[in-house]
Order: sequence, then structure tokens, then C-alpha cells
Amino acid sequence: MNMRQDCLAEHRQALQQQLPPAALHWWQHTQTQLAQRPDAATAALFSGQCKRHLPAPDVALARALVLAQALEHTPADEQLPLLRQLFLWGDDQEKIALLSALDWLDSDGECLELALQAGRTSNPQVFAALALDTAYPSRHYAERAFHQLVLKALGMGLDVGRLTGLTQRHSVTLNQLALDLLDEQLAAERSVSAGLPKVIAFDLLSPAQQQRLRGLRLPVEWHAYLH
Repeated sequence: MNMRQDCLAEHRQALQQQLPPAALHWWQHTQTQLAQRPDAATAALFSGQCKRHLPAPDVALARALVLAQALEHTPADEQLPLLRQLFLWGDDQEKIALLSALDWLDSDGECLELALQAGRTSNPQVFAALALDTAYPSRHYAERAFHQLVLKALGMGLDVGRLTGLTQRHSVTLNQLALDLLDEQLAAERSVSAGLPKVIAFDLLSPAQQQRLRGLRLPVEWHAYLH
């Protein structure tokens, strides 16, 4: 599994520079132990201990770096099974740490099936870790899977403006999916998803679609897109 070594080095340096002495001592011991025993049980043990030994703001990054250290010392053909096992064992916060780091843990998209499985969660925080502020879906998801990710993010009320690569994925197909969702929400007299205008490529709408949107009583934030 190829990791983005530049990101990995940057994150490691940042963590070590901000840890207080006692936490840094524990962290360095952890790294040594993981290098000697990079198995799922050891990685899970130290991941679980992060919240006890490290300042709260550093825990998620440290957990991701625990995974990275274990992966670096694991034979290539055993890396993906290791990551799958740790995801299976992890609590929600550990799953969040793993998913947030996928883009620099797996630059080749070998974890795509794991990501798609994770995307079935009903937990908005876990899903947000997979969908927002990470380039992994935009780099590796096929069109249909990316569209499903966008629609689920809208359904969960997440800020799709933080969905990396959304503009590059704008298309006639995504437009139609967004308009179908709009129709469903209006027909059910539900609130229109706030992020829907960010999903639509207005320059790709047909004249009929544009005219129809102008005739609807849409929230004020739509007005800037329709003129």
C-alpha cells in the first residue's frame, strides 16, 4: 500500500512538535513498539490508549499515525487485511481517524471497497470523515459511487461545500439527480437541502430546467445561481 510520504512526514513532525514532554515520551515508545510488533492487536492497543496519554486535540491524528506506523512495518500483501481488521475493531472515533487519513494512507485506492463499505454507515460523523475535507472519494470513486456519496451527504445535512472535487464532478447526470431530490423534497413539503445549489452545474442545465427553477419558490440562497 503506497502512502503519501510527504503528508505522513508533515503530520508526524507536526504531532511531535506540539506534544508536551510526557506525552511525547509515550508517543516515541509507541512508535518503537509498533515497529517491533506491527500487528492488529498492538495497533489497536495503542490506538485505544491515545485518548489517555495525549491531549484531546491530538488524538485523531495520533490514531491515524499509529495505523501508518503499523502499515509501514507490515508486508505489502498483509497491509489491506490489517487495515480492514482495525476498521472492524475500531469504535466510531477510531473509524473517523482512519477514514479521515485514507487519502494519505492509501494513495493508490486499494482501500476503495473498505471506503464504500464505510459509506453505508448511518452515523453522520463517521460518514463526514469519509466524505468531507478529503480527496479520497474524488480520486478513487467511480461516477455512480461519487454521486451516491453526494446525495447521502445532502440527506445527512452535511456541508457539501467541503466535499473535495465536487466542482470537477459536476455533470448533466448529477444535475438530474439533484433536481430529482429537489422535486422529492418539494413534493413532500420538506426543507430544501441547503447544499443543493453547490451540487448543480447551472451552466449545464437546459433552458427548460432553468426556467422551471426560476418559477419555483426556492430559498433565497438560490437566487444568485439563477440570474
